[in-house]
Amino acid sequence: MKSPELSRPRPYRMRARAQTTAATRGRILRAVLELHVERFHDQITLDEIAGRAGVTVQTVLRQFGSRDRLVTAAAEVATNEVIAQRSAAPVGDVAGAIENLLDHYQQWGRSALRLLVQEDRVPQFRAIAEGGRAAHYAWVERTFAPFLDETMDPLLRAKLIALTDVYTWKLLRLDLGLDRTETAWALASMIRAVVGKGRTP
Repeated sequence: MKSPELSRPRPYRMRARAQTTAATRGRILRAVLELHVERFHDQITLDEIAGRAGVTVQTVLRQFGSRDRLVTAAAEVATNEVIAQRSAAPVGDVAGAIENLLDHYQQWGRSALRLLVQEDRVPQFRAIAEGGRAAHYAWVERTFAPFLDETMDPLLRAKLIALTDVYTWKLLRLDLGLDRTETAWALASMIRAVVGKGRTP
């Protein structure tokens, strides 16, 4: 007869199983994020997500329960990564803020643009987009705080939000075809112009 100790799962097996589960979840979530950069939400199937992640649809559903819960979990992963990256922007440093912003848009810009054009059609995306806007506004307020504290211009915050918005990046980088250096210079010159005029004499 086996002793109770031998019949219990060994700690290292439990850890290995947990690590495998976490890795599987991570692959699935990354597959969701990648596919949403490439296609619209209603063009993506669970079969494609599972195939991209190297698992079965049953595994996807076992891990997340439903498509909606899967999208919510993927959005949480993306939001946490974005906030961590954007939080590294130096305060009061225009050039440093722009480098941080361009790093962000290089990785997430196209995904954000695709999400924004769907927010009126996909209820989940509306909530995600609103959260993204709130995070961007908070980034502007933190990063440009020294200029906002000194300003007499009541519209400076709105100007900075607009100049650093993903659609401004899209116009400069994607539509006009500026390279990263040119995009950084254009943003810096515009931001410095409004910040300079917004300061007290």
